[in-house]
Amino acid sequence: MILFSKLIMPIIIITIISYAFFKKNNIYESFIKGAKEGVEMTINLFPYILAMIFSINIIVKSNIINDFLGLLKPLFDILRVPIEIIPMAIMRPVSGTATLALMNDIFIQYGVDSFLGRLASTIQGSTDTTIYILTLYFGFVGINKIRYAMWVGLAADLIGIVASIVVVSLVF
Repeated sequence: MILFSKLIMPIIIITIISYAFFKKNNIYESFIKGAKEGVEMTINLFPYILAMIFSINIIVKSNIINDFLGLLKPLFDILRVPIEIIPMAIMRPVSGTATLALMNDIFIQYGVDSFLGRLASTIQGSTDTTIYILTLYFGFVGINKIRYAMWVGLAADLIGIVASIVVVSLVF
């Protein structure tokens, strides 16, 4: 298996080069053209990525999530939802990286095999970074009317979070 993993990339490259040679394509020019398009795409994506990073830093550094959770703690206690998981549930539609950091904090504090660790892992796998996707990809291709996509994506995230809480509570 280790040998196969070391050989897979050379096999793919040799296959692509052989196919291009067989089709009589100029491999070098195709590579340069693709590299130029990649650089252009990166430059075009940069403002959207910068805006997302800036927004996420404002949310995280302002401590607004902790203040918001303090107000909602009695409600989550009644619903039997651990308050420790809510920051992750709030940040998941915005940023996958921030959510991974929050999940790592849960792992460190409560353990990977704890209820919260399993719940965090299930939420991570059951939801998506909806706002990130809408901002970055829709913005990049010039789609401005994102209202319905946003509501459907956020509804799917909410369903994923609620389903995660229910399933993990029943199974573990």
